[in-house]
Amino acid sequence: MFEVGDKIVYPNHGAGTIIDIEQKEILGEKKQYYIMKLPIGDMKVMIPKDNVEEIGLRNVVNSDMVSKVYQVLKGDQSEMSQNWNRRFRANTEKIKTGDIFEVAEVVRNLTIRDIVKGLSTGEKKMLNNSRQILISELVLAEGKDEKEVEEKINTIFEEQEFEEE
Repeated sequence: MFEVGDKIVYPNHGAGTIIDIEQKEILGEKKQYYIMKLPIGDMKVMIPKDNVEEIGLRNVVNSDMVSKVYQVLKGDQSEMSQNWNRRFRANTEKIKTGDIFEVAEVVRNLTIRDIVKGLSTGEKKMLNNSRQILISELVLAEGKDEKEVEEKINTIFEEQEFEEE
């Protein structure tokens, strides 16, 4: 399905490059694993090849889709529940999909909420996590470094004006 050198997205973890395919014996069971290196944090992840579909691994978006991601970030905040718990669950579900547009929406909504009202500790952590997931994919899709992508995202929010609800 995927080969060494492919740039892929592992939902909930972010994007990376397959650097190897290895057979490992874990708990007495031999399986093949993709070894993925994440560009941020220099982390490596082992992903069982036979779980690819249910995990939701996919290729990194192409350059045409990157501009659409930035359009999502520039958009207006979506309707969100005023209930912290419901909002947190809804955002968690969006991040789990691995869909870059859903993740961008979470980043946009939580960033705007942080600017306007502030975030709880849990939502701040979610914002940082979803930003890292988004940035990791944009780094690979655009061939830029982490700082450049992060600055571009920061500039998008600095250039907008937000009003309290």
